[in-house]
Amino acid sequence: MRKEIRLSGFGGQGIILAGVILGRGASLYDNKNAVQTQSYGPEARGGASKSEVVISEEEISFPKVIKPDILVCMSQPAFDKYSMDVKENGYVIVDKDLITIPDDYKNNSKVYRVPFTEIAQKEIGLKIVANIVMLGALTKITNIVSKEAIEKAILDSVPKGTEEKNIEAFEKGYSY
Repeated sequence: MRKEIRLSGFGGQGIILAGVILGRGASLYDNKNAVQTQSYGPEARGGASKSEVVISEEEISFPKVIKPDILVCMSQPAFDKYSMDVKENGYVIVDKDLITIPDDYKNNSKVYRVPFTEIAQKEIGLKIVANIVMLGALTKITNIVSKEAIEKAILDSVPKGTEEKNIEAFEKGYSY
């Protein structure tokens, strides 16, 4: 059961950290094999950012995402670039306030529109945790990893002193 996940957006949205947390949750706490790769533009913030995670019960012989089962987009350019690559019956999860999906978009995937950034800003008071809100929604929608595994991985990965806000952000995304 090899599952390929592509998280995409702009630098500064926490895309890379979200991929690290997802891979850590799968490998350390759900006892699956996982590999995470990343790429980003030369700009520190605002450039393209992509984090890919492969999760499998079996050994992973090739660490790259070829055709994602799950695509998350947190920017319009990311959606425009990657939205046609998703496997049939896959998942496309987008930040509904940042991405406009064309009326003629068809790729036989399940499409979910979640206001990651709005939830982070209005309900948590920190726009910067939109990536953690996204992880909550991703976990609930896809069941790719357990809720408990991601919560533990979040606690291992976020800066000390921010754990409570990050768990609250995850819970908001999970319950949305």
